Amino acid sequence: MCGIAGILDQHQRNSASELEAIANRMANSIAHRGPDSEGSWVDASAGIALAHRRLAIIDLSVEGNQPMSSSDGRYVIVFNGEIYNFQELRTDLKALGHNFRSNSDTEVLLEAVSEWGLENALSRCIGMFAFALWEHQNRNLHLVRDRLGIKPLYYGPIGTSFAFASEIGALCTHPNFQRDIDRDALAIYMLRNCVPAPYSIFRHIKKLPPGAILTVHGSSGESTISSYWSLKQVAEAGVTTPFSGNEGEALEALEDVLYESVRARLVADVPVGAFLSGGIDSSLVASFIREVSGEEILTYTVGFESADYDETADATAVAHHLGTKHNSHILTISDAMSVIPKLGNIFDEPFADSSQIPTFLVSQIARREVKVVLSGDGGDELFAGYNRHIWCERIASWSSGKPNFLLHSIARALVLLSPDSWDRILDGLQPVLPSRLKLSHTGDKIHKLSRVLAARNASEIYRTLVGHWHEPSHVVKGGLEPPSVVSEDSEWAQLPDFTRQMLYLDTRTYLPDDILTKVDRATMAVGLEARVPLLDHRVVEFAWQLPTELKIHNGQGKYILRQALHKRLPKTIFDHPKRGFEVPLHEWLRGPLREWAEDLLSPKRLQHDGFFSSAPIQTMWQEHLSGKRNWHHHLWDVLMFNAWLSAQ
Repeated sequence: MCGIAGILDQHQRNSASELEAIANRMANSIAHRGPDSEGSWVDASAGIALAHRRLAIIDLSVEGNQPMSSSDGRYVIVFNGEIYNFQELRTDLKALGHNFRSNSDTEVLLEAVSEWGLENALSRCIGMFAFALWEHQNRNLHLVRDRLGIKPLYYGPIGTSFAFASEIGALCTHPNFQRDIDRDALAIYMLRNCVPAPYSIFRHIKKLPPGAILTVHGSSGESTISSYWSLKQVAEAGVTTPFSGNEGEALEALEDVLYESVRARLVADVPVGAFLSGGIDSSLVASFIREVSGEEILTYTVGFESADYDETADATAVAHHLGTKHNSHILTISDAMSVIPKLGNIFDEPFADSSQIPTFLVSQIARREVKVVLSGDGGDELFAGYNRHIWCERIASWSSGKPNFLLHSIARALVLLSPDSWDRILDGLQPVLPSRLKLSHTGDKIHKLSRVLAARNASEIYRTLVGHWHEPSHVVKGGLEPPSVVSEDSEWAQLPDFTRQMLYLDTRTYLPDDILTKVDRATMAVGLEARVPLLDHRVVEFAWQLPTELKIHNGQGKYILRQALHKRLPKTIFDHPKRGFEVPLHEWLRGPLREWAEDLLSPKRLQHDGFFSSAPIQTMWQEHLSGKRNWHHHLWDVLMFNAWLSAQ
């Protein structure tokens, strides 16, 4: 894993030394992504400079350093990521006459492009990556991002040049960068708690979407974007041509593809470990690591002193059964406080998923012993692991045919009691409920159900389910929510039911924009590479061929993953309510974080910065402090933006 940066000055207004200095400054600002070595390459006659910071994982020698040129001299690359099947591709290319000077996957990618062309080479690659490829002959610059959006890539015009980098902070070091905050992007951030691709928090900078190639054409200076892999096409094809076998055959096929995916991700010339929460996804990944390697593995988890937010006992039970060398840490509020002031820098853009805190802390702990970890991210989005996947179809079926006035009346009735009142009433029932019906923050979920019942269409339902500030233009001054995959029905896949549509939207938006962004920034901040075997594109394509009944069964999600895990672990170890990687944020904001939050939320500060209307924020803050409502998610959005703004 690495950090990449570059500049293309087609007007050739900079000397070679100036181009190199700019590119190196950008790359060195993200040295945390690649602390092992640095390098740059310049062609002043073309106005191009590429820079690289390396985290050495495969081929630790200097022969693996970048930027790297192809043997035929046609291409130069700066690459961030891993090509997991590089050894197989290397064998194929050697049979075609290619010679290799290193054992790196980057060189294999270069020779694959030389042999088969860019898109054909990508179709053969299994991996996670973001890279820039320069073609000498026609002076085209290609930017490429992996199929699922595991690795980030930002780009845009800066002055008269075109620039790109792994993080937006690197672009900010360009001497001509304009910090023009996009208020429309801020509006969608307030809805989604992150800035989704293709937007960035800065007006002229964009994120490359997953599965895309952006080409800056040397002849004209114009840029075009094409797609080499489409989740939409994968989802639609999976429904059209589903898996034809029975449940046992589906389970066997899934185990085969997971085994291969994990096997490929264990290839490294440095120590490898795994995140282990005790949930289904990370436990399944850890069990496959054990099967593939046949050796003791290092596993890591963190928890909190509050029992409602502590998964360490679950993880320890899994680790004991699998025989891993387990590292379990209970984090204190002082641990959290040590990292919260740094979040604005760590996460590069405004980012308000509070699980960023434990994700960073467990990454910090793991990095003391390993350079690579495998994680279980992706299981919820592919195999229906969220409560909304289970409940929405039931709600839609129940409400079908009922008059709108009745649904709206029920919706109004549900919010007559505050979330805290609902919690007090329903908490007494939790001990007698089956595990699949036990929920946390029940009152907040009932209020969300009220909005779902009042929704007018599928798009509004999904927006309600995943959103925070549902009318962000009311709080962001001068900001209007821009179009996105969620709001534009034309971007939705043609699927037969809303459950599968949610899985598609989750994988297309929430997964890369929130989950994978969180994992990338948290791990890369400490020079740790995270690999996600459940997001091998072969696993994704197979998951979309499976019928919904193999994902949701008897009111539980991830049915087929549970079956695979049950073959490896007793159900009593992992069959418990889903908790997520949460922190007791609502309590912290009323207690140890109150002073810090009040400073960032003060009316004087909000008025001075000029981005937010103070009144709705102050109302939420006072209601939260009084215990009348839990507004921690909404308030965290504002806090993380202001913390980021303060770090600029």
